[in-house]
Amino acid sequence: MENDVSELTSLTLAEAREGLKARRFSSRELTQAHLGAIARARGLNAFVAETPEQALAMAAASDARLAAGRAGPLEGLPIGIKDLYATKGVHTQACSHILDGFKPPYESTVTAHLWRDGAVMLGKLNMDEFAMGSSNETSYYGPVASPWLPPNWSGDKARAALAGDKRGLLIPGGSSGGSAAAVAARLCLAATATDTGGSIRQPAAVTGTAGIKPTYGRCSRWGIVAFASSLDQAGPLARTVRDCAIMLGSMAGHDPKDSTCVDRPVPNYEAAIGASIKGMTIGIPREYRLDGMNPEIEALWRRGADWLRAAGVKVVDVSLPNTRHALPAYYIVAPAEASSNLARYDGVRYGLREPGADILELYENTRAKGFGPEVRRRLMIGTYVLSAGYYDAYYVRAQKIRTLIKRDFETVFADGVDAILTPATPSPAFGIGEMGSADPVEMYLNDVFTVTVNMAGLPGLVAAAGKSTEGLPLGLQLIGRPFEEETLFSLGHAIEESAGRAPFPEPWWG
Repeated sequence: MENDVSELTSLTLAEAREGLKARRFSSRELTQAHLGAIARARGLNAFVAETPEQALAMAAASDARLAAGRAGPLEGLPIGIKDLYATKGVHTQACSHILDGFKPPYESTVTAHLWRDGAVMLGKLNMDEFAMGSSNETSYYGPVASPWLPPNWSGDKARAALAGDKRGLLIPGGSSGGSAAAVAARLCLAATATDTGGSIRQPAAVTGTAGIKPTYGRCSRWGIVAFASSLDQAGPLARTVRDCAIMLGSMAGHDPKDSTCVDRPVPNYEAAIGASIKGMTIGIPREYRLDGMNPEIEALWRRGADWLRAAGVKVVDVSLPNTRHALPAYYIVAPAEASSNLARYDGVRYGLREPGADILELYENTRAKGFGPEVRRRLMIGTYVLSAGYYDAYYVRAQKIRTLIKRDFETVFADGVDAILTPATPSPAFGIGEMGSADPVEMYLNDVFTVTVNMAGLPGLVAAAGKSTEGLPLGLQLIGRPFEEETLFSLGHAIEESAGRAPFPEPWWG
């Protein structure tokens, strides 16, 4: 079978699945095409570890199962794995210096589910260190560049930047920036990601891809390096809403090793794609209309509501009054939990070890050298808010606000609203090095539309919804009731269809 490489890498996950079933190409051909694309796109810095030999071995096994009629739901489909997921015997460092050389002797539950269903691993994807960031600039391995060209940049200028100083190239969002960039650049058919405060949905929005943060407890967190345990949730990034539904069907499922993972059946999420949304009610929260809001984002939000109205959806105004407290409360809860979770990295058992005169100095030297500036900042904040005299004033109060945020959503859903439509990001992608270096709060504001979903444990989906006047991707967010991801898939697909699937960026990078 002879197939054009660019045609194979341009397929969606669903299209590739059907092509494999129809024997139009083999998993080996499909995998080799993506491995070639990864090699040509190394300047984007999306992958921190490539596994070509393992990928081809997995592809060969998939081809054998396909030939025998024993194909799994993801049989032979090459995907990328965020570096936060433990992969047995393969680089797993959360893109941090402190985990240098760590190759776990175990597999995360989510990736085990993917391999069970026949997926092929291409390698590990770059990310913000320990998932702390909104732009993929905090990685120990350097920033990831978005495959989208900055406004008024030529391919030649962008390639020169890739070869040297990446400043000015666009960020792919964070913390799952490597996952989003790899999907948008057609280096993999889909990717795993994680979302603690928007780290799936924000990258999806700024790269023109689709992503879903499922309900807390829908996917196991076992084997995923912890950031904030009550907020973290696994989910997929892919080219379309349908592809996300296919991926989540394999990623989700009960895990007795994770006490926060729910024991309930995994629905056929793909069946929700194309289902009628007529008669549904969508809420537009007035508190998300921020002072000084980007007019393009506001116009996109209105356009999204109009698309849903045209499909027979009732659109109503709703109120989520505690939204204004969500961002500051999140930046107390998340660092506090990180402070506890990251205490295990001390240089004694694995990873980096910086010697000292005694055990205390070893701890200090290892953590000072091993953690980057953003991680150290959040650990200091987290330790402070958990300290005696400040625990009640900060952490307990933030948890009370979290309860009020959750109650706001419960009230809206109890009034008959099926889902909530909001912007996903306050702006299109910005340039590497343009934000947050002097004032980290400026960077934290990128999560303003997404953190409420994590604080309330709800599902949130972002679908590509158009482009800015400068040609940069924009997305819209849908927030749903707990464990009603199917509703979000139906609505997200309708938005995606109304917007028209935008072409992905031309491969100027290689």
